[in-house]
Amino acid sequence: MDLQQKIMDCFIGKVVRKDLAFLVKGGLPVPTYVLEYLLGQYCASDDEKVIEEGLGKVKQVIQNNYVHRAEAESVKGLIRENGKHRIIDKVTVVLNEKDDEYQASFANLGLTGVPIGTDYVRKNPKLLSGNGVWCIITLGYISGENIKVRWEIQTLKPIQISNIDILEYIDQRSNFSTDEWIDFMMHTVGLNPDVMNRREKFITLARLLPHVENNFNFIELGPKGTGKSHVFQELSPYGVLVSGGDVTSARLFVKIQGNKEILGLVGYWDVVAWDEFEQQKGRNVDAVLIDTMQNYLANKSFNRGKGTHEASASMTFVGNTKHTVPYMLKNSHLFESIPTSFIKGAFLDRIHLYNPGWEIKMLKKNSFSNGYGLITDYIAAVLHAMRNDDRTAVLNDYAKFDGSLSERDHIAIRKTFSGMMKIIYPDGKMTDQEAYELVDFAAESRKRVKDQLYVIDETFRTEPAKFKYINLKTGLEVDVETLEQVSNQIVRELSTTTDNMNEPYTTDADGNSSPGVINTGWVTTNHPTKRPRIPALQEKSMTFRLGQTGVSYEKLFAHYMKGSNVITVEDPYIRAPWQIKNFMEFALMLINSRPVDDLKLNLVTNEEEDKIPELIDKLDDIKDDLASYGIEFSYKFRDFHDRCIKTDTGWTITLGRGLDIFEKYSPFSIASSRQDMRKCKEFTATFMKVKTV
Repeated sequence: MDLQQKIMDCFIGKVVRKDLAFLVKGGLPVPTYVLEYLLGQYCASDDEKVIEEGLGKVKQVIQNNYVHRAEAESVKGLIRENGKHRIIDKVTVVLNEKDDEYQASFANLGLTGVPIGTDYVRKNPKLLSGNGVWCIITLGYISGENIKVRWEIQTLKPIQISNIDILEYIDQRSNFSTDEWIDFMMHTVGLNPDVMNRREKFITLARLLPHVENNFNFIELGPKGTGKSHVFQELSPYGVLVSGGDVTSARLFVKIQGNKEILGLVGYWDVVAWDEFEQQKGRNVDAVLIDTMQNYLANKSFNRGKGTHEASASMTFVGNTKHTVPYMLKNSHLFESIPTSFIKGAFLDRIHLYNPGWEIKMLKKNSFSNGYGLITDYIAAVLHAMRNDDRTAVLNDYAKFDGSLSERDHIAIRKTFSGMMKIIYPDGKMTDQEAYELVDFAAESRKRVKDQLYVIDETFRTEPAKFKYINLKTGLEVDVETLEQVSNQIVRELSTTTDNMNEPYTTDADGNSSPGVINTGWVTTNHPTKRPRIPALQEKSMTFRLGQTGVSYEKLFAHYMKGSNVITVEDPYIRAPWQIKNFMEFALMLINSRPVDDLKLNLVTNEEEDKIPELIDKLDDIKDDLASYGIEFSYKFRDFHDRCIKTDTGWTITLGRGLDIFEKYSPFSIASSRQDMRKCKEFTATFMKVKTV
């Protein structure tokens, strides 16, 4: 059973095809969850005829009931003539103390001061938040003389699911593999999982953390057009997106009105997301706001007016970066683009997770899902219901972090772990490997914050934290590093010795290396040219992370290929165009890094009878081409699986993925010509020396 059918079977009536909202929305400023609420009523099917009919009904509802601001007067006239009319509009409620009644305002219709029943407000307190709630309203008109207010709210229903069965949702998780569930969640947030690798999916799903964890402090910075604000603007009726330049202490926390203290956004919403959180000319931030914010991020409480208030709203900051990551790491820090007033240790230390938005590709047409996912209102209700399910203690079963970490470090890691577990493993069932994937992601996300604090605030350098933990299942110690730091190093070696690493080496007739005079491989003279110092060849194992950059065949293999006369590549999968290209890039590396006259290059690969003739033609072309450079190329076929590179000097380099170590890249990118610009797949390379007799 394919994933889409499984989704339909397990969540019947709760899913919708994700591209339908875009077909209906057009240029309407309506959140996706509003449209999917309607689509869920009429289009929750995989029958194309039902979908087509449902789309027609939804379009009719939007046409007849959605209030366009330009048509507001026409709608008012329609209500007057008919006596009542059903509309879709954004409603905000205030308390009129003089008249002792609640009064509603309609964003698009332009009406204010419309009386609304107390029961509606009690059931939906977010109506009082000042930011409005999308509702379906039956609005009546009262004719006659001496009528104080002619508008009457006859019915009002917020556009959100009234109740969900959270246990049913959790139970359905067992019907999906982890990969299937992650892809399901990607479809649910409206994105196509087929164009992202696993790490990119994790980064995308991490945007849900403020929705599923109370008081989660989240920041994501990255290039424009990567969907940073999408889930905060479109996903949930429990979250609110505000412009970073329009936030005040009164609006966010408490508004003092006479003797009354009116709670702000944090009192009504699960998530308050600051959009465009970046430096802009003419934008000044109130110092009181920053101080209040710092206290809230740390303690879940704030002091405004006469008392202390508590709230559970998560705080999210999203903004655009001005420079590339390598530039920021070299010249400034990864927080450089946020408002200057917030670039201080006391504030940034309270951030639980820094999401690397620069790792997400700019959204294109194929980036969006056209498959089935949960109705956004349903998943929003699920995330809301799971906020009080604290799973931070589960981390204790897997990892013990170094004692140098601060309490804020520990809290941040635990909250991220808990939230990602609820998103990906809501039933709590995960393998040890899957659990440690969450541990590493949580620790890296917090380390990204801490690394930048060392640059920004020198007081943090006095007690540096060692981001490492003991794997309680194996007893091994694991170091945690951010991907951008790894990618901007030459290579990260996890299990090597460092003796003689800076000493030059020479090779004997057998290709054995030893510290000493450099053997250039060319005719020697009495005045040899000074060359860079080259590390001694050592046995080692190197692990590379998904998405890591800065890796190339030259950096990996070149030193181990020098001095050898025969090189054998054993890779069962050299047949697809990109696999053949990999092999030719390996050959090019040899040509660029060493003399190749009289070099013998052998290829051993698997045979597929139906493709053998075509493959032989290609390999013969390669043979002719390499011969012109002095390389004697030969190939043979046999049935095997393991991949490695062998030299006649005794070196065997074992590669779990063979030469296929790079993620897919565009042929029209710099990465097509520069290996070190490409993103890697996750792989391990082991270098072993077999002593020759």
